[in-house]
Amino acid sequence: MLMEVRKSIKLILYYFKFNLSAVMEYRVSFLVQVFGMILNNSAFIFFWWVLFNNVNSIGGYGFKDVMMLWSIMSTSFGVSFLVFGNVGNITKMILNGELDTYLLQPKDALINILCSKTIVSAWGDTLYGVILFIIMNGFHIKSFMLFILFCITGALIFASVLITCHSFSFYAGNLDSLAQLVTEFMISFAIYPEGIFKGAIKYVLYTAIPTVFMVYIPAEVVINFSLIKALEVLAVTVVWIIIAYVAFYKGLKKYESGNLIISKL
Repeated sequence: MLMEVRKSIKLILYYFKFNLSAVMEYRVSFLVQVFGMILNNSAFIFFWWVLFNNVNSIGGYGFKDVMMLWSIMSTSFGVSFLVFGNVGNITKMILNGELDTYLLQPKDALINILCSKTIVSAWGDTLYGVILFIIMNGFHIKSFMLFILFCITGALIFASVLITCHSFSFYAGNLDSLAQLVTEFMISFAIYPEGIFKGAIKYVLYTAIPTVFMVYIPAEVVINFSLIKALEVLAVTVVWIIIAYVAFYKGLKKYESGNLIISKL
């Protein structure tokens, strides 16, 4: 089991280096997209600053607390799409029979699919989140390392939820709109104070759209460290990874080849 995990991490790192070298061939385009995304995200800081100049708190959160949510969510989202760039294309690949080339390779098919592409603008989201965290909280080794850890777990949960949603396309056809809707929900819920959500929505945030474990608990742990809560986040991350793997490989048994020959360099 540990050997398989090690092989998977090695493959992910290989793809990461390859994708990075590929996008850096067009450095001007890369920099424009990255800084464009940073500027786009920065506009929301002004919105929250104006809002908190008129109210003391929202749902028990102050300006700095909301910025913590934004920094974790932005970095998690960015890491998810710069490492697992194909996570949003799984349904399309299933419907078009584009999985064939990955299934013929000896490496893990799911990781091959996810990591074979990167989203350039995701670098902007990632850098924005890191910069925002340092500006708002300073640079302290302990809190920064916790921040990085939870951005990784957040990215893994985010990707796992999307993989699970896309995997239903093996059974029900085109569910790309469902995956996009879930993506929007996860982002939207994660960047607003937890206290504004009540009733049934609260349960959804712990289960189907687990932003509690992606953002809310991590933000709390970074501010006031709790080993138990940190372990809860790690445990939920592992559970979602397992769910994603099971959902994908169970669905893969229903996959019908598109008989397409797609070359991969």
